[in-house]
Amino acid sequence: MKTLKWVTGSLVVAALLVEAALSAQSSPGVQATDPGVQTANRGTGAALPSVLANDNPGILAFFLDGQKRFQDVESVSNSANGNNGLGPRFNSNSCVSCHGQPAVGGTGAAVNPQFQFTSNGVAPGDTTPFFITANGPTREARFPFFFNADGSANLNAPNGGVEDLFTVTSRPDAGTCSLEQPGFDAARAAGNIIFRIPTPVFGAGLIENLDDSTLLRNAAANLNNSFGVAGSFNRNGNDGTITRFGWKAQNKSLQIFAGEAYNVEMGVSNLLFPQDRPLPSGDQHGTGLPANCLNLAGIGYPEDNSNPAATPQAAVLDDVSAFANFLRTLAPPPAGGVMLNGKPVSPTSIANGAQLFSAIGCATCHNPTVGTTQVSSTTGSLSKAAVNAFSDIEIHHMGTGLADNVSQGAAGGDQFRTAPLWGLGQRIFLLHDGRTKNLISAIIAHGSSGSEADIPADNFQFNLTPSQQQDVLNFLRSL
Repeated sequence: MKTLKWVTGSLVVAALLVEAALSAQSSPGVQATDPGVQTANRGTGAALPSVLANDNPGILAFFLDGQKRFQDVESVSNSANGNNGLGPRFNSNSCVSCHGQPAVGGTGAAVNPQFQFTSNGVAPGDTTPFFITANGPTREARFPFFFNADGSANLNAPNGGVEDLFTVTSRPDAGTCSLEQPGFDAARAAGNIIFRIPTPVFGAGLIENLDDSTLLRNAAANLNNSFGVAGSFNRNGNDGTITRFGWKAQNKSLQIFAGEAYNVEMGVSNLLFPQDRPLPSGDQHGTGLPANCLNLAGIGYPEDNSNPAATPQAAVLDDVSAFANFLRTLAPPPAGGVMLNGKPVSPTSIANGAQLFSAIGCATCHNPTVGTTQVSSTTGSLSKAAVNAFSDIEIHHMGTGLADNVSQGAAGGDQFRTAPLWGLGQRIFLLHDGRTKNLISAIIAHGSSGSEADIPADNFQFNLTPSQQQDVLNFLRSL
């Protein structure tokens, strides 16, 4: 069968402008149906088996302590939970409010808690940004470029930093601190805004415990393909080793991943990121935060610190270390059966879909197994374990249709880490910005000018029969 080419269109920096079109498009060449989010309880969100067995004395206590802190709600000062101090700028007030689907540690839930922040007292002085809706994805926003004086994007001045959605303005616990929200409407008018949704972190400890040599051998094997797939790794600017967490694989470890999120997403200074964070424009092109918005918790810096006097043992840790322990010991999401139109999908269809997934080129990046971990000093389930993440942990050029013009480390404006697909069956919002809930739209979006996934996306769309397409979709929703 002749391979055709269907291109998603030229780069649209404002991802929201393509959201409706991608979700509603007729998907030429596709007659299958996405089975949708699987609601059966697969046991996602549990600790690793060795943690539950408490193989390393006290490890279960550390998991449970981190899990609790992950769900705590931050306030600015004197929190009833003894937390560290929200703001002065933030995207959310709890880890689980972004990482809750289908269990604690996942990604954005069907009901977006951010939509209520301006009406329930979390951000009473703010307005809800246009891209935050009641049943839409939990999001953060970035401006790829700084602005010219006339409000246009300055294409010679890259930005890309997170523009926190909310402020503590008008909160009774925020004192006289008053801040303006970023100009999201002006950024939309200038075509200078992109979005990210939270990445799920199930099984992240296994990814963290992969040695660089294992990833490099796997990458060399992946290069032997006929689909035009290349790939490379993002790397730590200090020691040159492979980084692996985040949409662009920009973070080296779960400790750094958690510390950056605590600071950027909730505004809590910590041992890894010890300063309150202004907006990118305020820090790089301005004067930073005003004095009356500093040290709002009244406890000094960093707000999140270790406490040697605390008991029990797990409570001694700072929050970031507790978060990292929790993330590190979360089990990978189990695969399961699939329901389509109220009926169970046959195991034969799922198995056939797995074979087709590889045959059309998808597994060239979404490797079923990326390698085996090194021995872990944390807990037994992390040692010598296969990492069946359906990812190569590499960054790839994804073309004009998915490019966001934001660079992080060695990852350029159209490069993204191969998103691990384990747990895909229970995810609601898809792609890095959550622009669609439909697997078909997500697959088609992989095919555009400059994308390494262009041939596999075309193969799915034009070179499979509807029955074969359905098998692939059934397989993906089984993960």
